[in-house]
Amino acid sequence: MPLKEIKISMASKGAPQQNAYAERLIRTLKEEEVYLNEYEDIQDARRRIGYFLEVVYMQKRVHSALGYLTPKEFEQRWRKRANGVERDSQV
Repeated sequence: MPLKEIKISMASKGAPQQNAYAERLIRTLKEEEVYLNEYEDIQDARRRIGYFLEVVYMQKRVHSALGYLTPKEFEQRWRKRANGVERDSQV
């Protein structure tokens, strides 16, 4: 990693609040996907967890922190507003 000047970012030991969003995502992944399924093999696990993250979590599951929108809807609204601001400032 030093070749690319990448620094590892980790929360302090015993301080999960420093990485709360990631901790919550992992908790949701475990509770709503992993603990409810038995995977045939590693490929099955990767496929089904990938589906959960890309389709269920990002496109179907609403998030209270995002105003009860899905992450996809939230991003689309954000981009729409950002593009509108950019166009107005370029005129």
